[in-house]
Amino acid sequence: MNAAPDPLATRAPAGTEDLAARFAKEFGGAPDGIWQAPGRVNLIGEHTDYNEGFVLPFAIDRTARVAVRVRPDSAVRLLSTYGDQGVVGTTLDSLRPGSAKGWTKYPLGVMWALKQRGIEVPGVDLLLDSNVPLGAGLSSSHAIECAVISALNELTGAGLDAEEMVLATQRAENEFVGAPTGIMDQSASLRGSEGHAVFLDCRDQNARLVPFETQPADLVMLVIDTKVSHSHADGGYASRRASCELGAEVLGVKALRDVQVGDLEEASGLLDEVTFRRVRHVVTENDRVLQTVELLASEGPAAIGALLDASHASMRDDFEISCPELDLAVGTARGSGAIGARMTGGGFGGAAIALTSVGQEQAVRDAVVKAFAEAGYKAPDIFTVSPAAGARRIA
Repeated sequence: MNAAPDPLATRAPAGTEDLAARFAKEFGGAPDGIWQAPGRVNLIGEHTDYNEGFVLPFAIDRTARVAVRVRPDSAVRLLSTYGDQGVVGTTLDSLRPGSAKGWTKYPLGVMWALKQRGIEVPGVDLLLDSNVPLGAGLSSSHAIECAVISALNELTGAGLDAEEMVLATQRAENEFVGAPTGIMDQSASLRGSEGHAVFLDCRDQNARLVPFETQPADLVMLVIDTKVSHSHADGGYASRRASCELGAEVLGVKALRDVQVGDLEEASGLLDEVTFRRVRHVVTENDRVLQTVELLASEGPAAIGALLDASHASMRDDFEISCPELDLAVGTARGSGAIGARMTGGGFGGAAIALTSVGQEQAVRDAVVKAFAEAGYKAPDIFTVSPAAGARRIA
């Protein structure tokens, strides 16, 4: 039994020659180069990034690619290969927070953020091609932003390092797009490496690559896209962040990163019930990230299933960011043989991940598709991902 395919998840990204040819057809000349940046899966560590905590994402083999050419003026022309939207035109001088709509707000937000840093950003023609599923919690927006900032960093000679590009794209998200996100997604996309997860300390941006290779362990990482679209710019994400800030303020700490599991009993007497549960998720999730890093080093990926399960329960019950479709995907995957499973991403929809032995992969796929059909839900899209390289120029 097979799920209906998502056209973005199932198609390969356009080859560099095809993308260059399409660019020349649309814009009347060759691009100056083509850059790509991956989406990401967060292995564990959800809603800990903006609390200055720990996260463990990995870049995936689904990418956004941009062909870019510098213009002699301040005009910006944008086109996507997906859909039939036509060229979107604007100017650099007209960029203001909230001024852009749809997918264009991501490249335009990067241009605006670079201008705010005092970088001389030229007008550009830009063609986007992406096979990172939209709204699935795999960070399709940050893949676009990281591909664009990689291109502009090189084309302008700005010389920004990875940390500076992370902060610039975060500013684009927070102030231009209006999404109060942290730094995890950009860090994974810019710093990812094949066969590794990125262990990131969100307080100081210290990043360390941690081996995460599923194939030698006869495992696969399944992504189950529930087709329930989510948005970081909605009120649910913002309200969770506000609860975390309130918890830190009441507890007298700079950020929830500074609260330990042993402090939770005392915290329960100082916080209202809802705020306490939000805090408890963040504190225990930070601890789960650290345990996962240790287990990957000592025992390998087959040992982390229980931590993935506990992470999902915490997001479902304490942070309350799951949904029935995600819970069904996770529960069915576990019940049909997955080693561990959890929702991934900001929540309120999107995707779940299921770490599964090669031998149980088809059984898990079939069981999830059947369960969704019986529940009357839209058919999920299920596909595998592997840890991949980060943003780079490819042509």
